[in-house]
Amino acid sequence: MTKRILVTGGAGFIGCNYVYRLLSRGEEVVIFDNLSRSGAKLNLMWLKETFGENAFELVVGDVRDPDAIKKAAQDVDVVVHLAAQVAVTTSVTDPRNDFEINAAGTFNVLEAARSSKRSPIVLYASTNKVYGGMEDVVIEEDTDCYFYRDFPEGISEAAPLDFHSPYGCSKGTGDQYVRDYYRIYGLPTVVFRQSCIYGPRQFGVEDQGWVAWFVIAAVSGRPITIYGDGKQVRDILFVDDLLNAYDSALENIDQAAGQVFNVGGGAKNTLSIWKEFGPILERLTGNKIPVSWGDWRPGDQKVYVSDIQKASSVIGWQPKVGVEEGITYLYNWVKTNSTLFN
Repeated sequence: MTKRILVTGGAGFIGCNYVYRLLSRGEEVVIFDNLSRSGAKLNLMWLKETFGENAFELVVGDVRDPDAIKKAAQDVDVVVHLAAQVAVTTSVTDPRNDFEINAAGTFNVLEAARSSKRSPIVLYASTNKVYGGMEDVVIEEDTDCYFYRDFPEGISEAAPLDFHSPYGCSKGTGDQYVRDYYRIYGLPTVVFRQSCIYGPRQFGVEDQGWVAWFVIAAVSGRPITIYGDGKQVRDILFVDDLLNAYDSALENIDQAAGQVFNVGGGAKNTLSIWKEFGPILERLTGNKIPVSWGDWRPGDQKVYVSDIQKASSVIGWQPKVGVEEGITYLYNWVKTNSTLFN
C-alpha cells in the first residue's frame, strides 16, 4: 500500500537520495525544506528532471516554525526527520541558532507528529557525537591509524551519553526527545546515531561531509588541509546503505519502535582520514595529491567506529558497500558532474 511520507530536509544530501528512492517505488512524498543548504536547489532540480515537476509536494518551510511543520505533518504515515544544522564548528560560533534548529526544531517535529491524525512513524537522524570524547576508552596507535584496544566491534548503544559541543548537545537533546516520545506517548519513533555518511549529491565542505569534500577537492584541484596527523579513524557508510537501514526500520517497525541504533560502516568499513584515504584518492586520480597540515582541532576524536550489531540483530541490517567501492562510486559521480562544483 502506498504511503505518504514527509521528509524534512528532503532537498539535502541524504534527503534527496531517500526521496529519489521513495518516488522510484511509487510512494507519495512531501519535501519540507527551507532550501538554505548549498546544493539544495540543485538536488530539487535533479528530482524534478528525473520524476517530473509535480512528482512530489514541496513545502518551503523551516522546522523552527511549529505551525508550518504541523500543517505539513497532517495525514502522513511516516516522518523522516533529516533537517538540521550539521556542523560542529557552526554550532560553536552560533549556538543559539544551532539549538533552535536541532533541539527546538526536533521538538516541533515530534509535536507535529503527535497531533497528526495517523500517529506516524518518526525516523530521526541523530549522530555519534552524542557519545562525546569518550576519554575513558583506551586508544592505541598503528603505522597508519588509531584503533580501540578493547572494542574491536566499535562503540555500542550502551556507551554513556556525553554531549560535547553545542552541536552534540542540540542533536543529543533531539535524540532523547525522540526516544521518549515513544515511551510517553506511544509514538513509533526510531533514532539512528549516524556515522560519516557519504555518497553522490553530497556537496561536502571542509567542516562537514569530509569524505565528499576530499573527493571534490582532489578532482577540482582545491587545497586540502589535514588537521592532526591523518591517522584519525572513522567508519564510513555509503548513503544507499543508510537508506536500507531506514527501510529496514519501517519494514520491522514492531521491533524497531522506541529503539536507538548506531548506524555506520562498522568495524569492516573503517578508514583513516588521510593515511589510508590519501592513497585511495591518488590511485583514482593518478596524481600525487598535495596537502597542508594543521594543528589538531578541539574535540577531534582519534577514533570513532560504530558497533552495528544491534541493527543487524533487531532489523536485519548490514552495510553492503565496501570502502573502496563506495569511494570509487563517489569519485566517478563527482568527476561526471564536475560542473556542479565550479
